[in-house]
Amino acid sequence: MSISFETRRYVVFSILSLLALLYATILLRGGLRQSSSSGIPISAQLGSTIRRENATLVILARNSDLKGVISSMRNLERRFNHRYQYPWVFLNDEEFTNEFKGLVLLETNAPVHFGSIPKEQWVQPAWIDEGKAEESRHRLKEQNIIYGDSSSYRNMCRFNSGYFFHHPLLQQFKYYWRIEPDVKYFCDMSYDPFQYMIQNNQTYGFTITLFETPETVTTLWDSVKEFMTKYPQYIANDNALEFISSNGGKTYNMCHFWSNFEIADMDFWRSDAYQTFFEFLDAKGGFYYERWGDAPVHSIAAALFLPKHRLHFFQDIGYQHASYQHCPSSDESLGNSCSCHRWNTIGKFLYLCNP
Repeated sequence: MSISFETRRYVVFSILSLLALLYATILLRGGLRQSSSSGIPISAQLGSTIRRENATLVILARNSDLKGVISSMRNLERRFNHRYQYPWVFLNDEEFTNEFKGLVLLETNAPVHFGSIPKEQWVQPAWIDEGKAEESRHRLKEQNIIYGDSSSYRNMCRFNSGYFFHHPLLQQFKYYWRIEPDVKYFCDMSYDPFQYMIQNNQTYGFTITLFETPETVTTLWDSVKEFMTKYPQYIANDNALEFISSNGGKTYNMCHFWSNFEIADMDFWRSDAYQTFFEFLDAKGGFYYERWGDAPVHSIAAALFLPKHRLHFFQDIGYQHASYQHCPSSDESLGNSCSCHRWNTIGKFLYLCNP
């Protein structure tokens, strides 16, 4: 049976289209991005020159955050991860779109994982008194507190406080670096902060400390003192209580590590001490009846349950989120090239918490 020219042309065109689609799919998934100008696979180059620790870069984001996510990724890849290629983990309370995933995959040669947050770990629990929670949101809105009337912000704070490190995509990892959309890293990094944490027996790393808004944590410290009385076995002997209380634990001084930058050991959050602490606080309902944030919750736990020498200030990492930034001095930068101005660093003209 003879086949017409038009039919043959259609078949050839269809095959070429399928091959083009397959090529684009492989490219987006990073398969062909494993080659380099030297002709040696990047994975092979890393295997002989760079040692990676059991760690990952974590971003909690929505599809609408794509522009800010790309900006943060490009910045950190250029400053650090193009050398080490630590895997990225993206978490969302909804499914990521194909556009989000495709454009993110183009920004890195490192492995990338996308995951959805289980509904029961994100939404307001059924046992929360919605009337009381709504009253709190209204009150904080009237006081012009940022995110005062936001339920989703409260969901995020609760998730970051007690659940992110349990996500299936993170079970294979021990250390994490928390990344936010629209953040900047100002300095080239000549070393691996994960490796530094391990070699120096560090558990929690930070770069900015701030005061919490008192109206959002009115009963948090009372709950913490109740916990300390009930579970004294979890309090470290050489702890950093003086960072979070200026009067020996009578009151909370509102100091916290700004948790949108964290480099830490997730096994600490998975420990009996922290799990008991989170469950104790969660049962109080303060994430919804007030607006308890993951920053004070993480900070108080790290200050009480860890010896102070296991808290590390990454003073050499230049960082900016929103209007707050840390820019290392020439001595602090460890000789790394930085593109920020020291005069704009938070803490230069304001008194800040000092751990």
